[in-house]
Amino acid sequence: MTNTSVSISPSPGKRAWQRFKRNRLGYWSLVIFCVLVVLSLLAEVLSNDRPLVLRYNGQTYFPLVKDYSEKTFGGDFETATDYLDPFIRAQLAKDGNWAIYPPNPYGPKTLNYFAKYPNPSGPSRDNLLGTDDRGRDLLAQLVYGFRVSVLFAFVLTAVGVVIGIFTGAIQGYFGGTTDLVFQRFIEIWSSMPALYMLIIFSAIFTPSIGLLLLLLSLFGWMGLSDYTRAEFLRNRQMDYVRGARALGVGNTQIIWRHILPNSLTPVVSFLPFQMSASILTLTSLDFLGLGVPPGTPSLGELLNQGKNNIDAWWISLSTFVVLVTTLLLLTFMGDALRDALDPRKVQA
Repeated sequence: MTNTSVSISPSPGKRAWQRFKRNRLGYWSLVIFCVLVVLSLLAEVLSNDRPLVLRYNGQTYFPLVKDYSEKTFGGDFETATDYLDPFIRAQLAKDGNWAIYPPNPYGPKTLNYFAKYPNPSGPSRDNLLGTDDRGRDLLAQLVYGFRVSVLFAFVLTAVGVVIGIFTGAIQGYFGGTTDLVFQRFIEIWSSMPALYMLIIFSAIFTPSIGLLLLLLSLFGWMGLSDYTRAEFLRNRQMDYVRGARALGVGNTQIIWRHILPNSLTPVVSFLPFQMSASILTLTSLDFLGLGVPPGTPSLGELLNQGKNNIDAWWISLSTFVVLVTTLLLLTFMGDALRDALDPRKVQA
């Protein structure tokens, strides 16, 4: 008997991933971005003004998940414990007591009333990147602000993808009058002054991230809808679609199982750029005071502080570095993803 080895060709998805990995800049941008996102999701563990766990007078406490009054640790008041208070620190440092603090012992809203320097203060041993004009630790603001921006961009992009694919698929598949009506509606809707609508709604309703997502979602789907529409207009003329129609397959099944999987290449390539645009939009609105509610960590609000405090260069510089790094990582990922999914590429 002779043994014959049969080489199994990798799937299209695996080949696309291999092409993506060959683009070292895009691949390592994806790795770095994922690491940054994971670290931001663990922000409470990495940057918080409460100990992760502490031992006091033979009992174990978890301040990260529960509030304790100052009297619990030998204080005089029933108010929540300020773990930056030198007295509390001294109590927790006595023999038999101990506390494990996060690497950065400040939260996004922490005001250090025992700071050694006036605010805004420059980088120091206590505050590695300095403080803002309210005395909040800048490193904590950047960590939490980055998380808010990325999660906001994820949600806004996801909503835009769902609406954009749905509307684009309907237009491209049915064409004719349906396509004409949708196109006229999109032309009218895209001419709406989105910024003025945000100003009006901000004056009427209490600012919130949910309201901001709702308003931006009303306008963030049109670009993706055009991409999907173009792909459906091209693919609906293919032989496999005509064959499915001839076999009596319904429109919904043709759209979902046949045309959509073959139309996702430009959609997937568009996602990193859509996220980048969402982060820029949120930053711009926060800079103008029309974004997230006051007190929420925000890159745009920090940029506004930097504008108002020119001498505090550390505010503008550190925020600019975080914002530009994030946008560059997404851009490199988008370029690599677009090349990996390009059918004209003939890489092995």
